[in-house]
Amino acid sequence: MAPKEKKRKPATKKENKSEEEIMSEKRHNQIAFLDPDRKIAELKEITQWIRESRINKAVTFSTPAYKSLVKAFWDSASVVQVDGIEVIQGNVNDLAVTISPEIRNTVLELQDDLNALFSIPIMCTRGFLLRMKCTGDILSNQINKGDLPLRYKFLLHVLIQCISNRRVGYDMAGNDLIGLMVALVLNKPFSISKYIFANMKENMTRTGSRITWNKFWMYPRFLQMIMSVQHPGLPKADNDILKIETMIENSLKIFKALAAKRYKETDPPRKSISALVKPDYVAPADDKWRHDDIESDDEGPELKRKMIEKFGPQESESSESDSDNDEGSGGDAGARASSAGAAGGDEEDSESNDNPPEPGYEVYYDERGVKRIRRIRQEDDLEYLPSDTEAERLKKKEMAIKRKKKAKKNISSSSAQQSVPQEPI
Repeated sequence: MAPKEKKRKPATKKENKSEEEIMSEKRHNQIAFLDPDRKIAELKEITQWIRESRINKAVTFSTPAYKSLVKAFWDSASVVQVDGIEVIQGNVNDLAVTISPEIRNTVLELQDDLNALFSIPIMCTRGFLLRMKCTGDILSNQINKGDLPLRYKFLLHVLIQCISNRRVGYDMAGNDLIGLMVALVLNKPFSISKYIFANMKENMTRTGSRITWNKFWMYPRFLQMIMSVQHPGLPKADNDILKIETMIENSLKIFKALAAKRYKETDPPRKSISALVKPDYVAPADDKWRHDDIESDDEGPELKRKMIEKFGPQESESSESDSDNDEGSGGDAGARASSAGAAGGDEEDSESNDNPPEPGYEVYYDERGVKRIRRIRQEDDLEYLPSDTEAERLKKKEMAIKRKKKAKKNISSSSAQQSVPQEPI
């Protein structure tokens, strides 16, 4: 007797969801729980470090965000110049709300150097992932937080949930967010306010919903913090509060248990490094991820081997002088392979057209200079989704399902016609 199939609960159609459910995500821009009573021993060190770090207010400040205010901002938001400075400006209750990296830095108390970039050399992030003993593919465009030791996994978890622009896939982090984590641990310059501002600018070119065609309500908690400073008299009603999840003590216990299943820690666990143990730690120069005088493993040769396995040897491999230079630090090894790794692993930063996009698609560069592919807009294409790769993938999947259903219907109808006996002529 065949086993009974479990009935799957039908997925909720987007058309049946409320505007809040469509346009926002309750796990995005969360409030972190940093175990103030230090009940979880394994996380005591990293939670204490985050509380004392420059991201503390950004990840822990709790304020209600109001749907009508956040919606009004994003519905009217545009990029403009104010006194020669690029800002994002929205209209909320006939009041201008202005967002800039400097304003963001002040309100969130990020202590940013506003002359700093919001990226870290890709070879530095890859070398440091090896130094952290990451077990995943360090050359990939996305890193799974489960491939990191517990303390770094938790730090990345907080960055994903509280500061990143992600609204799905909370286990994964792109190279830009990995760069932020590396910058914090190595004390390297990194403008978090510029990173958030770039995410907001990118959101201007995307649609939060294919139903309403409005922008995703990104960073509602950060927005409310700025609106409360600029216009403290804005109306606030209890029935207008936007739901944003807060981490709780139990979620940290579950987090620790799941981490133990995925990542096998050494016994005893490896010691913390860099700024995690020395607040005044001096960052290594250039794209290096360690100082030359550190007496521990050198990740340079291992990184070089992995890059050769994935991308193949570089032309300079045949030069003895180049190979001699590679015997230095990991940062020097990364300089040779920068052309293979500049785009994050899977895509080469090259202008060649050896792999042109499919007909109807074009190559473009997003706010971070990362090469992407999007559909070319047609004037009569009412379903065009501008620069939204996630939405395009979803639409392509939906179209493929429709084509399959149509093909099956055609096959069944044609077979039914053939089965009808023909009357003799």
